[in-house]
Amino acid sequence: MNDRQLIVPDDMQLLAEKAGYAPAVKVGKTLYCAGQVGRTADLTVIEDPEQQFLAAWENLRLVLAAGGCRFEDVVEMTTYHVEMSHFMPLFREVKDRVFPRGTCAWTCVGVSELARPGLLVEIKCVAVER
Repeated sequence: MNDRQLIVPDDMQLLAEKAGYAPAVKVGKTLYCAGQVGRTADLTVIEDPEQQFLAAWENLRLVLAAGGCRFEDVVEMTTYHVEMSHFMPLFREVKDRVFPRGTCAWTCVGVSELARPGLLVEIKCVAVER
């Protein structure tokens, strides 16, 4: 039996069509989320770093919710950062506002660039529905 389900929140239909991938795939109770970034539903990159970080978390929240999960269900997270040493203090401050602290394994990776110019962070995770 194949219980693989593609997860595409309504606000991400354009992304799925243009980029050609699902924001998440659910297998059983496990949700595999593609990296989420700080952009609007029309795929515009948000320029202000704080607002971009907030939007990345909100986009992740939307994907998790569409897959029946919440932030508290995340078991593993990887974040990819452009100019990590410069933006990490602000990213952590935003993260601590919206995401529960100390509830999952977390790896941070510094990268030279992401998929679109201006993106500063990408948040990828695995969650398990309770």
